[in-house]
Order: sequence, then C-alpha cells, then structure tokens
Amino acid sequence: MKLNLITKSTVCGLLLSSFLATAQKTNLEVDLTQSITKIQPTMYGVFFEDINFAADGGLYAEMVKNRTFGFDAPLMGWLQPNSNTHSFNKDSGMATPMHTSEKPNNPDFCRVIINNDKGYQIINEGFRGMGIKKDAKYNLSLKAANHDNAIKKIIIQFIDADKKVLGETTIVPSSANWKDYSTQIVATATEAKAQLKITFEGTGTIDLDMISLFPQETWNNRKNGLRKDIVQWLYDLKPGFIRFPGGCIVEGRTLENRYQWKKTVGAVEDRETMINRWNVEFKNKQAPDYFQSFGLGFFEYFQLSEDVGAEPLPILSCGIACQYNTGELVPMEELDPYVQDALDLIEFANGAVTTKWGKLRADMGHPKPFNLKFIGVGNEQWGPQYIERYKVFAKAIKEKYPAMTIVSGSGPSPDGAMFEYGWEELKKINAEIVDEHYYKNPEWFKENAARYDNYDRNGPKIFAGEYAAHPKGVEDGLKENNWLSALSESAFMTGLERNADVVHLTSYAPLMAHVDAFQWAPDMIWFDNLNSYGTANYYVQKMYSNNRGTDVLAITKEGKPLTGQNELYATAAKDVTTKELILKLVNTSAKAQDLEVNLSGKGVESKGKMTLLTSQNLEEYNTLAEPTKIVPVEKEYKVSGKKASVTLPAYSFVVLKLKMK
Repeated sequence: MKLNLITKSTVCGLLLSSFLATAQKTNLEVDLTQSITKIQPTMYGVFFEDINFAADGGLYAEMVKNRTFGFDAPLMGWLQPNSNTHSFNKDSGMATPMHTSEKPNNPDFCRVIINNDKGYQIINEGFRGMGIKKDAKYNLSLKAANHDNAIKKIIIQFIDADKKVLGETTIVPSSANWKDYSTQIVATATEAKAQLKITFEGTGTIDLDMISLFPQETWNNRKNGLRKDIVQWLYDLKPGFIRFPGGCIVEGRTLENRYQWKKTVGAVEDRETMINRWNVEFKNKQAPDYFQSFGLGFFEYFQLSEDVGAEPLPILSCGIACQYNTGELVPMEELDPYVQDALDLIEFANGAVTTKWGKLRADMGHPKPFNLKFIGVGNEQWGPQYIERYKVFAKAIKEKYPAMTIVSGSGPSPDGAMFEYGWEELKKINAEIVDEHYYKNPEWFKENAARYDNYDRNGPKIFAGEYAAHPKGVEDGLKENNWLSALSESAFMTGLERNADVVHLTSYAPLMAHVDAFQWAPDMIWFDNLNSYGTANYYVQKMYSNNRGTDVLAITKEGKPLTGQNELYATAAKDVTTKELILKLVNTSAKAQDLEVNLSGKGVESKGKMTLLTSQNLEEYNTLAEPTKIVPVEKEYKVSGKKASVTLPAYSFVVLKLKMK
C-alpha cells in the first residue's frame, strides 16, 4: 500500500486557500452617469382573481353567504336546526326558496312560515364562519315583505359554536310590500367562527331577500365595501396596476359562465349570482359553496385601483372558454357582442356622463372618468382560434380608441409550440404587450434570470402577468410559500428589472387565499375571517415595488450582468425624483458572500439604508400564528467614498438605497 504524506506546508496552503475562498470579494461596477432605459410606473403590479375565496369570503367584506338565495341550491349556507322538510313543523316553521319572474336579475327570495316563534330559527353560516371583533359595529340590511303584518319583530344575533349570543339587534317589519330595512349589531366578543341567527316574534308568513352584513369599518368606510386589512396589504405594495378579474375566471368553463362585466355593475341587489368556475375545478379541492355575488364588480375594481394609486387593467373574454376545460368557441360571425362589450367597457371607464355607460358610472357615484389606459383581450388562450379573434378585437378597439394599449397573450406556458406560434403571429400584427405566464419550480426561476436579455427590442413588450415558484414535494397549502420560493423569485426579478425596456408589467399570482377555503397554492397573501398576513413572497414583491426607481443602470461583473454567477444576482436603478441609487442584490447560496460595488460618476452620500430579507432555513414560511418569521429588516448603511461594500448573508435578498451627490 502506498501512503499519501501530507506536509505541514501543504496543510497551511490548503487552509490559506480555504480562507481566501471564504473572504474573496466579488467586485461589481455601477455606472451612475448613464441611464440604460426607463422603468415603467406599471413595472410591479398585482393580479387579482376570484380563486381561493378571494372575493366573496375575502376581499369583499360581505359576511353573509348566499344573501340573495341565488345559489344553485337556494338555501345553501342557511341552516334551520329545528325544521324538517318531511314535517308540518308545527313547533317551529319552515323557509322555502321562491323564484319570481318579476325580478329577472335577482329572481330568488325566501318565504318563511313561522308556526311557533319560540321554536323557529334560521342561521347563516358565513364563509367558513364570520369573523367578529369585540366592540366592533356591523351593519345589517335586508329586504322584507311582511304578509298581513303578522310578524312583529325580526331578531338578529351573532352566536358562537355553543350557541352563546355575542351581539343582538332587532328590526320591526312595517310593510306587507317589499321594503328595505337596516340596523347595526355590536359584537360583545371576538370570534372567528361566529354565525348569524335570525328569529321572529309572531306567527305567519314573511318574505326575505338580500340579507347582508358588513363591518362598519371597511376600506374608506364604504357601504358594499372591502375588507380594510386586506386592502391595506395591497396599498402598502404601491402597485403600478391592478389586473382584474382574473385569470381563468374570465374565460369560464363554458362561454355561458364566463365573466361578463355588464352583469357586475349597477345596483348591487340586481347583480346576478353565478357559480364560481373554481367551485368544481379540482377533485381534491371541491368547493360546492363557492359562488360569485358580484358585489365586487367592475366598478369596485376600478374604484380599488384608484384608491391604491394603480392603473386599472381589465381582462375580457375573447370568445373562447377555458381551453383546459371545454375550449368552447363563439363562431366568428357571432363575435360582435363580445367586441362590443370591450368598447362599452372603455366607455364605462372613460366616457362622458352624457354617454350610456358613462352615465351609469356617474349614477354609481363616480362622474369623473377612471382614465383607463390598458385593456386585455383573452387570458391565456392559444392557437389560431385566439389569433383570429384577437385581430377583430384589436381592429375595433384601435379604430374607436387609438390611444388604448391592448394586452394580448402567449398562452399558459413560457415555451413550447403554441407559445412560439403565438409570439410569431402577434409580432406579425404588431401587438403592443404580450402576457407571459410561468408557474415553475424554484430552479427554473434562478436559471431564467437572463430570460429577457436577448428578447427582440423592436417587438412587443412583455407583461409577466402570472408567475410563482412552486417548490417540489411540498405539502399543498401555505407551506408552498416558503423562503426557497420567494428567494428564487427575487433572483428572477433582477432579470425583469434589468430588462425594463422590454418588460413593462409584472405580477405574482394568485394574489390571495382563505386558509380554510383555498383551491390553489402558493398565494401571496393568506387570511382567515379575522386576520391576514403577507408571505415571504409578498415581501419580495414589496421590496421591488417600493424601491422601483425610474431608470435602469448597468451593474456588471467583468463587463457582464450578474445573472447567477456564484449564485449571485443583481440589478441597479436610480430614482431621478428622489436622487437615489437603488441596488437589489440576491445571494441564493448557502454561504455569506462579500460584494464590493465600485461607483463611477459623482458618487453617493456616506449614509444610506439597507433592507434585508433572509432566512437560514429555506423551508421556513410565515403563518397566521407567526406572521413575521420572514420580514424585511431595515438598518443604516455606510459607504466609504465611491465603494459600497456589503456582505450578503446566505439565502438573502438585500436592497441598498443611497442618496446620489
């Protein structure tokens, strides 16, 4: 046997090499004098889709499920614990769903016969319960027709699982004809799973409809309002745009149940309830009680966009149902109504109050135009059938509204035959913005940080409209929003920003999910009936959006952009308004790395700000119980001359903000 002898000098050499490898700096160059390209105000936005109970049961603050008795099963969400359909219910009573032709948009209501007012009760279960907070006020309204004025009083109570009363109010129904009533309940305790119990004084028949309950404190304290805590998360992002209402929700499983914006505006009580297409999409995530009340409709989406300072970006059906479902097509000769819907929407958003749809907007409380600049045709359709329909839409929209920017799509995948076909055809017709989608594993995101470096600078611009890193082998749910997924997205986003001359809009998807009623994960914001929290992915988006800058600057290593060399990623920008240099630096390796950034030009002030987002555990994630496990930490940062030295911890995303001289 031959022995390998290791000398003392060899050991010392190995140790020194190891030390140098650990201490070695990566040198980067930033040119402060030359702007590469402008960053669009719309660069970082949000994509809202009514999936995961994101609208009814989520952002939309209505607490009563099936308030108009319009679900396919008209009494779904309503419980009658003391009643039996196979009985005369002499000791209680019975509610019967009714359908009338007198109200075509909202034909359903509930007829209640009370035989014994001490025994009858009807209870609404809410959306996986109702979240109420001690001392908070809740506004209740309903419509009632009190036959022969037989019912003397309606008693409304919050109850918990033990039937304990947690707040109470009453209504005196004073008319045999339909009449609107309103009152207020003050909660006497905090409860995430409360229910709404309704009982009566008197015996006889009463008709009920549009039984509605909102917290008094909604966003901007609006009636028919939005959940304040959830909107706050959106407001804090400072999004450049809000894309709505989806997603696959736009397309529908069939054309009949596609999203039709005209059915979502006007009086709230006249908006037609419809099954949500995510109701039955996944066999392992059935949600038979998932419907759309459209209380959150296109007017409210425009209003929300205005509230948070974002451009509205509505997406409309192009006459193709979801191609993963039926793929149903409207014949080309019958496409005109779909095109007219797009033209009418622009009028609704921007038209004078003397126009048909502009007047409706004004009647709803917003005479001032919403200043719509973007409109999307189709969600993620593909193939020749999409291209031929898109051409018809584009021609009609541009003829009437030449300044409108139209968003087209390249399908659901970031590559493949249909992706290539879509791009080729859209280039031929000079499409303005092409929507690309990618739900991939974290490695894909890290490997594709240079995806847009070689895109055609003279072709259509990019809308990265739906993307999220999906970790492999992770249990379905909020665990998928782990630090690995967020960190890989932060690396990928350096490439989006570096290529801001091509990439004009970006948005993570989906935006939000109810922890007790979700169909899809990961999601950026999670909530229950009382609380909400931002994921690590949310904070990555926020750090980009809140530190957007106005101009891209070159940041290079040996003349090349940092796109994953030594697992490092970087982008640089300046803000000409605030006169700041903004560096975004990502380290996806398991060890800390030292960077030295050499600044050319006039340099920067000696003091700046560092924002650090990191976790040493890639599988870590935020929860409702521990919402701040992974959150940004800010601290003062000092610069020496024209050199910015920084140590990036393992698995970290850092933003440096420095005042320019």
